[in-house]
Amino acid sequence: MESFKQAIQQVQFSDEAERLFHGRGGRYEGAEHLCLDWFPPVLLLTSFKEIDEAALEELTQAIQARWREEQGEQGFNLVFQHRCAGQTQTHLLYGEVPEPHLVSENGARFQIHLLRGQNHGLFLDMRAGRAWVKANAAQANVLNLFAYTCGFSVMALQGGADQVVNIDMSKGALAIGKQNHLLNEFPHGARFLGHDIFKSWGKLTKMGPYDLIIADPPSNQRGSFVATKDYARLLRRLPQLLAPQGEVLLCLNAPELGIDFLKQQVAEQSPTLEFVEQLANPEVFLDKDPDKALKVLRYRQRQAV
Repeated sequence: MESFKQAIQQVQFSDEAERLFHGRGGRYEGAEHLCLDWFPPVLLLTSFKEIDEAALEELTQAIQARWREEQGEQGFNLVFQHRCAGQTQTHLLYGEVPEPHLVSENGARFQIHLLRGQNHGLFLDMRAGRAWVKANAAQANVLNLFAYTCGFSVMALQGGADQVVNIDMSKGALAIGKQNHLLNEFPHGARFLGHDIFKSWGKLTKMGPYDLIIADPPSNQRGSFVATKDYARLLRRLPQLLAPQGEVLLCLNAPELGIDFLKQQVAEQSPTLEFVEQLANPEVFLDKDPDKALKVLRYRQRQAV
């Protein structure tokens, strides 16, 4: 608790959505269960274990004190989310949440839904990955697998992509993704497929080949994707969809699976893919054990000899 209160005294409130405190990285003793996110104009405090009302009040006072130092008495909006044993409970503690709730990141705007559960509409740890796509998508045909609300797609189009194909089983998430494109003045250039990826290879092949494929699957979502068995299925197909010298961003956010797991999967299932680099996560997401943090690996299709 003390490490959280000390760290909060250093946070700054910018104009963009970002994580302010990442206890899950294990670098703050006694606060490993806590995270604090900033979705302007709302703060989101998340606890991954049960805490009592006294502890919650102590945390709230620390956050509010820092807010007053930086922003004054007005505009303090705080949502608390408790995630434990597969259950998520969300409460508005102070202020209000705007509707619609729009936030900015790297020149793009996105819709956020803090009170609907744990999937808020924008995964903050993937900020660097989205920035890389924006910087490297010019004139590319892009395939965005497990597209969710299509943050990668918006960034690709901002970076000059010719076309983005978004596919996800959740039609609700894709509907928000379509709205995100309109928010950023992209009424054209993106396609949205509400299908099971593993049953759609023929359709995806017809719209290829792709210069860039992004695979950011859930790590363990029954009925959709379980990394330990489904990453192999995915990797067997990807090289066939790539253009010559095409690139792939492979993402894995599973603390129990290290970078060696993903590299070994690629070596066994997609030997024509050549490792290029691992993208660094935003600094606030540093983990005392890097293998437990988000992994974003860049691969390139080897040139035929």
